[in-house]
Amino acid sequence: MSISLSSLILLPIWISMAQIQQGGPDEKEKTTALKDLLSRIDLDELMKKDEPPLDFPDTLEGFEYAFNEKGQLRHIKTGEPFVFNYREDLHRWNQKRYEALGEIITKYVYELLEKDCNLKKISIPVDATESEPKSFIFMSEDALTNPQKLMVLIHGSGVVRAGQWARRLIINEDLDSGTQIPFIKRAMDEGYGVIVLNPNENYIEVEKPKIPVQSSSDSSDEPAEKRERKDKVSKETKKRRDFYEKYRNPQREKEMMQLYIRENGSPEEHAVYVWDHFIAQSAAEKVFFVAHSYGGLAFVELMIQREADVKSKVTAVALTDSVHNVWHQEAGKTIREWMRENCCNWVSSSEPLDTSVESMLPDCPRVSAGSSAF
Repeated sequence: MSISLSSLILLPIWISMAQIQQGGPDEKEKTTALKDLLSRIDLDELMKKDEPPLDFPDTLEGFEYAFNEKGQLRHIKTGEPFVFNYREDLHRWNQKRYEALGEIITKYVYELLEKDCNLKKISIPVDATESEPKSFIFMSEDALTNPQKLMVLIHGSGVVRAGQWARRLIINEDLDSGTQIPFIKRAMDEGYGVIVLNPNENYIEVEKPKIPVQSSSDSSDEPAEKRERKDKVSKETKKRRDFYEKYRNPQREKEMMQLYIRENGSPEEHAVYVWDHFIAQSAAEKVFFVAHSYGGLAFVELMIQREADVKSKVTAVALTDSVHNVWHQEAGKTIREWMRENCCNWVSSSEPLDTSVESMLPDCPRVSAGSSAF
C-alpha cells in the first residue's frame, strides 16, 4: 500500500490530536490550536504535490489509443478499452488526463464530420471581425437549398460539442453510440439537408493578463539611495513569494478568462441565432429537429421567441431525455398545444421501445427509448 506525501505530512498532527484528547481538561487549548491548524491546511493543494505534471499528449497516438474498424477506442499495444484509473489514488490527475483525451476526441469528431459526412464548417457570427471570438456549426452542401427536407441536430449540455451526443459513450462504447454521425448519414441517404448545431461553444478562453506592478521609484520623490533600497526589498519579497507559491501550489494552472461569442453566449442564444441566420433562410418545405437533453430546452426557448416562424416551418421534433419544462420556461398555451401534436420525447426507460411513459407536464407525449440514457 502506497502512502502519499500529504498523508505523511498530516500523520503527526493526527497522532498529536489523539494523544491530547486522551488527556484532561488542561489539554483542551492544545486541541483547539491543532484543530485550527488543520482547518488552515488546504488538502487539495497538498494532494497536488503528489501529482505528476499535468502534461498530456495532444494526439490519440500520443495517448497510445486509436479507434478500430468498429469505432471502438482501444489501446494500440494491448487492445484494451480506455482505463480511467491510469494512476492509482490520483483521481484529479486521472480526471485531467480524461479531459485532455476528450478534447482530442472532440477534434477527431470534427474531422469525421467534414471528411466522412462531407459537412462544411461554417463560422459564426456570420459578420464577425477577424479579431473577435467565433464559434462554428456544420452544414451539408444542400442545407440551405434543399427544397424538401432539412434535419437539425442539437446535443445536450456539458463538454460535448458539435457531432457528439455523449463523450462517455464515445470513449467507453463506440463512435456510433456517442456521436451524431449515424443520424447524419441516414438523414443524407434519405434526401435531407443537415445542420449540426454547436450550442456549448459559447466562449473562448484566454490567459488573464498580468497586471503590472508599478515600481515605487516611478512615482516617488525620495532620494535615489532610499528608492534603491526599497526596490531591492521589493524584489526580495517577490522572490520569496514566488518561491513559496511554487512550493505551495506546484501544479498551479493558468488563470483564464472567458470571452463570450457575440449572440451565441448560451445554448438558447445559439439556437435562436442559427434559426435566424440559417434555418429560417433555408428553402426546405419541411424542417425536422432532433434534440437531446438540454437541446430540448433550447428548442422550447426558440419556440417561445420565434413561435410563428417555427410553427410555419417545423414539421416534427424528436426529443431524447429532454430537460425542458414548459412551466419554468413560461411556454404559452398555443406552444404547449403545438408540442402535443408535433413533438415526442423518448426517455430512458426499461419499458419496451415506444411504450407510453407518464408525464407530469402538459406538453409533448413521452415514450420509452427502450434503453438507458445517452
